[in-house]
Amino acid sequence: MPMLRGFLILVLFFLFGEALRLVFLIPVSGGVLGMIGMTLTLMVKGSVSDSLAAASQGLISVLVLLIMPGVVGVFFTADQFSGQWLAVAVALLVGTFLSVLTTLLLMKFLVQGRNRSQAND
Repeated sequence: MPMLRGFLILVLFFLFGEALRLVFLIPVSGGVLGMIGMTLTLMVKGSVSDSLAAASQGLISVLVLLIMPGVVGVFFTADQFSGQWLAVAVALLVGTFLSVLTTLLLMKFLVQGRNRSQAND
């Protein structure tokens, strides 16, 4: 039951993001807007519920399946990118590098913050 509750929370934030996108005509995916809303909510709350953590862990284990539709979509529209492969390749490489760098810096910041809070206790 906790995992079902967690999936319900994830779906509600997704629907919230889609509603924001449609009402305010924002050119961003509803899923991204929902994740931003969830992040802000969790930052205010200060913790993650066990049900949301359980549902998230279940989704992480099948992350490849969640990415696969986008990869297949690119495969079928490859002719549109025929003259722009260099730009696409550079964008993918730079995007991947920035993503890894951001993750590294965030993890470094969080680990240092945890070490400081444990030292103060």
